[in-house]
This record gives sequence, C-alpha cells and structure tokens, in this order.
Amino acid sequence: MTPASAPAAAPARRTTPPAPVLRPPSPALDADPRRPLPPAAGLLPVGAALLRIPSPVGRLELVAEGDRVVAVSIATAGVLPLDHLDDRPSPVLAETARQLDEHFAGRRTSFDVPVRLTGTPFQVAVWEALARVPHGGVTTYGALAQAAGRPGGARAVGGAVGANRLCILVPCHRVLGSDGRVTGFSAGDGVATKVRLLALEGSVLS
Repeated sequence: MTPASAPAAAPARRTTPPAPVLRPPSPALDADPRRPLPPAAGLLPVGAALLRIPSPVGRLELVAEGDRVVAVSIATAGVLPLDHLDDRPSPVLAETARQLDEHFAGRRTSFDVPVRLTGTPFQVAVWEALARVPHGGVTTYGALAQAAGRPGGARAVGGAVGANRLCILVPCHRVLGSDGRVTGFSAGDGVATKVRLLALEGSVLS
C-alpha cells in the first residue's frame, strides 16, 4: 500500500514488465465514483454482508453490498475493523472465500468475483492497473503512475494504493519502490505481511 515508515526489506526480483497496460475494466469491476464510499472502520451499511475467514497472513474480513465485494481487510495484530459485529454471510462472499482459499493453496492465480471500485477517476485508474499485474509479478509506483496517465506521479499513486479497500483481490502488495525494494504496506502487519503475500505467489525476494 502506501510507501511509508515501515523498515525496508530486501529487493525483489521483478518478474513482469514494470508498466501494467490499462485495458477496459473487466465486467467483474464496477467502477463508479458517484457511489457512496465502502464502509468506514467500525461501520457496516444496512443490508451489507460480512464474513471473516482464516488465511496464511492472518484473518481476513470480507464485505459485500448486493452482489459486489467492496472491501477485503487483513487483520492487524489479530484485530479486524468489524470484529464487534457478527458475520452476515452471502453467496458472493462465500465464493470470494472459496477463491481466496484456492489462491493461498496455490491452485488459483486470478480472481473473478465481482467487486466495486469506489474512488476518484485517478484512484480507479490506479486500481484497474493494479488488477492487471499478474500473479507472481510486481510493478513500481512509478510504473503505475505512467499507466494511470500521470507520469512522475509516484507519490499520488502511493496515496491511491493506500486507499485500496480490496486487499489481495486488487493486489497492492505487488507494488515495489523504484529501487525494487519491498517497502510500505499498511495492511496486516505491514511489510512482513507484504513479503509473505509475495512469497505465497512465488515472487522471488533476493
């Protein structure tokens, strides 16, 4: 997520060209900046679905509105934003949980559950570019800035990456610093979680 204050880990070997190509959104991506924001920490909209599941990087919290996933969070120090609420399962969250289980087991390299991207046009462009970075590959903040139509805007990209509410599904863990180092990750337990996610996908850290 955002390049930040966490200590840097070792450089990662780039396994894909640095600039992902922006293509029209997948039918599974619902990008509409006019929609209300996904649930803030501690709040859940009326009628929204909620599911917590275990994972190799800690518990995950899945939130959906209607038939679209709007948030995936990784527990920080074992705590999730909506731990004070009971699960409210739904079919789309059950399918998301199944695909995440397959991903962590090494049997899935992409996701096809419907998600909703809610943000500014620039944020949505960054998230769509992130969604094109393949399993096992990495990119940089600078390359994402280029792909999103803002060359030299690595800092702005960092802000957009940090605002991503769909961890793993929109793979912000695949973004490295300009020198190829694994830096800055605000989800889970920070850089250690990012390194773990990359390792699970086969990204080689040198």
